[in-house]
Amino acid sequence: MTVPVSKSLKPPRARRPIDPTSDGRYARSRATRDKIVTALLDLVREGDVSPSAARVAETAGVGLRTVFRHFDEMDTLYRAMAEAIERQVMPLMLKPFTSEHWRDRLRELTERRIEIYETIMPYRISSSIKRFQSAFLMQGYQRQLELERTSLHAILPQKVIDDDATASAIEVATSFQCWRRLRHDQGLAIEPARAAIFALLEAMLARIGD
Repeated sequence: MTVPVSKSLKPPRARRPIDPTSDGRYARSRATRDKIVTALLDLVREGDVSPSAARVAETAGVGLRTVFRHFDEMDTLYRAMAEAIERQVMPLMLKPFTSEHWRDRLRELTERRIEIYETIMPYRISSSIKRFQSAFLMQGYQRQLELERTSLHAILPQKVIDDDATASAIEVATSFQCWRRLRHDQGLAIEPARAAIFALLEAMLARIGD
């Protein structure tokens, strides 16, 4: 004989986990966070290379407490800025080369770097100024230098890498610091600055020979 199962003894129906992203509060919080990051990006792009938290809050249209509720210190806010910039330039950085020869790939890399440097220049200047007060920004600065070097060495033949003077000269010519000096310190327009970079690069390539 089958014993009837009491309804009260049936296992409870499993509840579907709540997706936090579907919560209206989460969406509002995320929107506020994005406004704060956008405010920082806008201020730096417009020339305020070291904006205060109060200025960021004013530009974002939120209270100062709101800024620090989302970012407990300015370091965290600069981290979010770095992530936003990285997302913007990463597709260009990872784009495959169209050339086969290392010399032409080096020219392609230089063109890409000029485009990237021009896009990120105000943010790199801002981070460079603040890095002496921030372990995170100093680490980011060192990581950027290492990335520039490793991506360059991935193209250069070993005989060029082993020539310290030539490899270092190419690294400097294609560096952000060189682009910043031409554009920011010397006040050159983009095309004259680009011509100067390629004059340096071609001089190094002529030195290498075949």
